[in-house]
Amino acid sequence: MASIKKLAGETAIYGASTILARMVNFLFVPLYTREISTSNYGIFSEYFAYIAILQVFLTFGMETGFFRHANKEKDPKFVLSTTLTWISFLSVLFFLFTFFGANQIASLFGRPEDSICIIFIGATLCFDSITAIMFSKQRFEHKAVKFATFKTIKIFSELGFNLLFFLCLPAYFAANPDSFLLNFLPATPGYQYIIFAIFLSSLVAMLLFLPSFFKIKFRFSVSLWKQMMLYSIPVMIAGLPGAANDAIDRILFRYLAPQPPGWEEQLGMFSANVKLAVIMSLFVQMFRYAAEPFFFANAQEKNIRKTYADVMKYFSVFCIVVFLGLTTNIDLLSLILGRDFRSGIDIVPIMLMAHVLLGISFNLSMCFKLSGKTQYTIYITLFGLLITLVVNLIFMPLYGYYAAAWGHLLSYLGMVVLSWWLGRKVYSIPYDWKNIAIYFITGIALFFGYRLLDSHLNRYILKLAISIAIIILFCLFFLKNEKIKLR
Repeated sequence: MASIKKLAGETAIYGASTILARMVNFLFVPLYTREISTSNYGIFSEYFAYIAILQVFLTFGMETGFFRHANKEKDPKFVLSTTLTWISFLSVLFFLFTFFGANQIASLFGRPEDSICIIFIGATLCFDSITAIMFSKQRFEHKAVKFATFKTIKIFSELGFNLLFFLCLPAYFAANPDSFLLNFLPATPGYQYIIFAIFLSSLVAMLLFLPSFFKIKFRFSVSLWKQMMLYSIPVMIAGLPGAANDAIDRILFRYLAPQPPGWEEQLGMFSANVKLAVIMSLFVQMFRYAAEPFFFANAQEKNIRKTYADVMKYFSVFCIVVFLGLTTNIDLLSLILGRDFRSGIDIVPIMLMAHVLLGISFNLSMCFKLSGKTQYTIYITLFGLLITLVVNLIFMPLYGYYAAAWGHLLSYLGMVVLSWWLGRKVYSIPYDWKNIAIYFITGIALFFGYRLLDSHLNRYILKLAISIAIIILFCLFFLKNEKIKLR
C-alpha cells in the first residue's frame, strides 16, 4: 500500500508539471496570434512539426532503455554514463550537422535567410535530448520534486523570453538600429522570436543540469550499449507513428494545400485553431495521469473489468459535457485568437471531438498494457497514421485545413474501432457501448441544435443562457438514463 501511495504522489507531481507546461503553452496563443501574421505562425508550425519527429529520433528510445537496464544492472551509474555518452554523441553530431549545413537546409525550406533559425533548432534538439536523459535520471532516483522544479523553471523561462522578445524587443530595435541582436533576430516580431525563446529555455534547462552532469563519471560499455540498443530501437520505432500522426499534416501543407491563399497562411490558421482544442486535450491528459496508476493498482480486484467499463462511460460523458460547454461558447473562445486567425474557428469542434476519441482510444489501450500485449498499440497507431495520410493526400488539395482536421478525427476514430476489435480477444471488458453511443448522439444533436439557433441569436447573454440550458439538459438526461438520483 505504501508503494502505491508513493506512486500516486509522484504521479501527481509529474502530472502537475506536464499540465502546467500545456497551460503555459496555451497562454502563448493569444500572444502569437496578435503579434505575428498567419503565414509567420504557419512557418513556425512547420518547423515545430519537424522538431517533434526529430525528438523521437534523437532520444532513440533510451529514456525507457535506461529505466529497464538501470533496474536490471548492479551499477545504475554505469548504465547512466553509457546512456548519456551515446545520446550526447548523437546530439552533438546532429548539432554539428545543422551548424555546418544550416545554409543548405534553410535553402531546402525555401528560406535562405533562416540559417540562424536552423542552428537554433539544432541546438535546441541537442540540449533537449541530453536533458531528457537527465530528467529520466531524476525519475529513476524518485526525485519528483526536483524534476517538477526544473520543468517549471524551463516552462516559465520560455514564457519570460517570449514576453520579453515580443513586448520589448521591437521598441528596443527601433531605438537601437545597430544592436548586435539584429544579427540573430529581425526588427519586427516573427517566428524567429519563438524559435529563439525555445532555444534559450532549453539552454536554461541544460545549465540547471550542468552541476549534476559534471559529477558523472563517464564510462562506456559496448556490450551494455548493444543490449540497450536492442531494447531501445523498437521503443523508438513504436514512438515514431504517434509523433508522425500528430505532425505529418503540418508537413504536408507545403505540398498539398490549395492556392490561394498560401500554404503558410492556411497552416498558421489551422495550427492556431487547433491550439483551442488543447483545452479538451488538457482534460484528457489529467485523466490519464489519474487513471493509469489506478488501472494498474486495481488490476487484481474482483469485478475490476466492470469498473473499467464504468470508467469509460463516465469519462465519455464528462468529455461530452466539456465539448458542449466549449462549442456552445465558440464565439467567446475565438476571442483568444487574434482577429486574422478567427476565420478558421469552424475546425475547433472537429478537433475537440478528435481529442475525445483519442481519450477513448487511451482507455481501450489499457487492455493491451494490462495483458502485456503492448505490440498491438504499435499496429493501432500505424493504422491511425495511415488514415491521416490517406485523408490528407486525397482531400487537402480540395479543402485545405478542413481536411487536416477531419484527418485527425477519422484517424482517432479508426484507432478506437481497431482498439475495440483487437481488445475483445486480448482482455475483454464489458463496455456499455449502447449507452455510450446514445450519449454521443445526444451530445452531437444538441450541438447541431445550438448551431441552428446560434445564427438567429444576437445577444451574448441569451447565447450563454441557452448554452447553460443545453448542458443542464444533457446532464439531466444522463442522470435519468443511469437512474442516478441527485441527492
